Amino acid sequence: MSETSEPFLARLKASALAIEACLADILREEPAAGETLRPAPLLAAMRHGLLNGGKRLRPFLVMESAAFLGGDRQAALRIGAALECVHSYSLVHDDLPAMDDDDLRRGQPTVHIAYGEANAILAGDSLLTLAFDIIAAPETPLADGQKIELVLALARAAGIGGMAGGQALDLAAENSTLDETEIVTLQAMKTGALIRFACEAGAIIAGSDDGQRKLMRSYGEKIGLAFQLADDLLDLTADAKTMGKATGKDAARGKGTLVSLRGQAWAESELTRLVEEAAALLAPFGDRADILNETARFVADRSH
Repeated sequence: MSETSEPFLARLKASALAIEACLADILREEPAAGETLRPAPLLAAMRHGLLNGGKRLRPFLVMESAAFLGGDRQAALRIGAALECVHSYSLVHDDLPAMDDDDLRRGQPTVHIAYGEANAILAGDSLLTLAFDIIAAPETPLADGQKIELVLALARAAGIGGMAGGQALDLAAENSTLDETEIVTLQAMKTGALIRFACEAGAIIAGSDDGQRKLMRSYGEKIGLAFQLADDLLDLTADAKTMGKATGKDAARGKGTLVSLRGQAWAESELTRLVEEAAALLAPFGDRADILNETARFVADRSH
């Protein structure tokens, strides 16, 4: 696969900075209408879990999918911010001692290490709730019907049949051996569901027809699989300093991954196939799809 271009990386960075600024504004000290006050320790824990850098890939996918289909940029920015709240809540809770028990996230102490377990739980709860607040808020310039569709799609992607259910399967997998189909299902739920939502959200924001919404959903499913496969490869080959978090933990716990099941060479070949399939979905759009095609390559080729 070709190397990621400098213009693409600049666009990704600019998007991350825009999302970071939006999130910082949303997590201001002043309470919103209908709130009483925002307790300082809880707000600090939420900020620690949310405003800690990162590529902001999921919001980038929302924004680029919406732009690809002609959607409103400000709406896409806020929906991307909502999605990042859900993603960050999941990381805060995944890092807890009862779950993955991690001390490091993006090179910084995890929220429960910095602020205690109780505040980490409340911070995750509050970030999840905040996501739906952002979607529904009058500052998000979308019709009520679009907001309802986004709330439903995000709830399905994040809940029992999506990310949270995938995490439950992942915890259960520590005590059993999964076959390839079970691993693919687990990963499609735990990791792929939010990435799929990011792409489908762009179509909802743009008011696209069912065909385009299905197309973006399929594209999201392809790159969601590629993201997890690349992640499993990095867990095997990268070090903790490069990743900003502990590596090799899946192997240490005996968790099955597609890489451990099929091998590194197969995984690299599969990544190429997934990127090609994503590109084939967007081929009818020609040059309009260049950014989304490069995003798929970036997801497969990333080094951390």
